Amino acid sequence: MSSLHRSARQPDYMRATEDFNKARNRAFLSKIQNILSLERDNLLSFYDVKDILKPKGEYYKGMQSVPISLIVGSEGRYRDFNKTFLPRSEFLRSRWERVDRAQIQDIPLPAIQLYEIGGVYFVRDGNHRVSVARAQGVEEIDAEVTSLSSEIAISPGMTSDDIRQSVIDYEKKIFYEKTGFGKITGYYDLTFTAPGRYDLIYTHITVHKYFLNQDTKHEIPLDKAVLSWYRDIFLPIIKIIKKYKLVKFFPGQSSSDLYIWIVKYWDFIKKKNGPYYSIDQAAREFSRKYGKGRKTFRNFLDSILGHPGRRR
Repeated sequence: MSSLHRSARQPDYMRATEDFNKARNRAFLSKIQNILSLERDNLLSFYDVKDILKPKGEYYKGMQSVPISLIVGSEGRYRDFNKTFLPRSEFLRSRWERVDRAQIQDIPLPAIQLYEIGGVYFVRDGNHRVSVARAQGVEEIDAEVTSLSSEIAISPGMTSDDIRQSVIDYEKKIFYEKTGFGKITGYYDLTFTAPGRYDLIYTHITVHKYFLNQDTKHEIPLDKAVLSWYRDIFLPIIKIIKKYKLVKFFPGQSSSDLYIWIVKYWDFIKKKNGPYYSIDQAAREFSRKYGKGRKTFRNFLDSILGHPGRRR
């Protein structure tokens, strides 16, 4: 007897049970296939992505037909389903099967609610309906959509780290275009491991420009301030970082990251020990105190730097 005929004769509750079992088995196989990179099997957290992208506004787009392949995450149930919305846990069975039976019986269900950001969608309400629809091979689903603005495009399959790196790359592009930093200095290796750092560097440059203007009657152009900051502030600190090989004490971080942390620490320590405390001393002390004890280092980041090294 064919599976089609067998399914047609099965009671709806048995078909729903069989559908859930198949979905759970597929979720298990997906986990095994991604065993070396479990994050690739995870749904994205809407709030994690929102925190990374920091959208500046949102607007209601109304009812739409949305491709299910572009639904990549959830507001609150991202741990319950895998990256293709297959159920990860037995406790989802009861509700999942109720939704599946409704689909089998052609009972209309309310439209789901989604957030759209970066060209992909996150479930606000209707996670089980998305899971069932995807398991049944449905390609599109009716949804009430609220869109959040973002300059960063997200592709299905991207992890939080992939999105974070896209933000960093975008910020670097904007910084280099706005300041002409590469052309002015010939230095293209200003690289960070977390978003928001290029804005800090731009602030450092504008503050440096302000102090340069105190000693002249004419406004110093930005390009001269960039070159002055690079030669007189940034490079000397980078040389200290290389001299003491400080990067090796902070795995996964760049010299540019350390520049920001050391400057912050230097400013912090001068307030305690006086203005004549040298940057060389500050760099060595920072590495000695925080380079090996990651817990202690995180405490320092929390209190002084505002979480610059924390990866969510």
